[in-house]
Amino acid sequence: MAMMNDGDQDEFALNNEINMTPFIDVMLVLLIIFMVAAPLSTVSVPLELPGADAQAQTLEQNQLILSLDKELQLFLGDQAVSKDGLEAALNIASHNNPEQIVFIRADEKVDYGNVIGVLNTLRSIGYLNVSLIGEEDLN
Repeated sequence: MAMMNDGDQDEFALNNEINMTPFIDVMLVLLIIFMVAAPLSTVSVPLELPGADAQAQTLEQNQLILSLDKELQLFLGDQAVSKDGLEAALNIASHNNPEQIVFIRADEKVDYGNVIGVLNTLRSIGYLNVSLIGEEDLN
């Protein structure tokens, strides 16, 4: 509690108002932290995605994102995986839940047959809920 001088009185009276300055300072610091951390939470595999006319969707932290780069390397999130180790990596990431949606990102330079190959691999190991991710086309 702060003390306030009323002018005529020699004694200090108690001020029962909340000091908002520290609260606002903390909120501004938290806002800056979240603004800096939010872009870092996305997948960092560099790909040139093809354009899509669909409405943009937001991805959550715990979603399975499988990326295929132009050298045909597979990444689950940011971790490189082989086709042989894909099933084990997906089971670990999804907590053995093959009903979870797997989002596929593929570089626009990747041949369509290679994307179908990844889809076939996912189907053979039991992951049937698949969604494709493309770059938002602003034209």
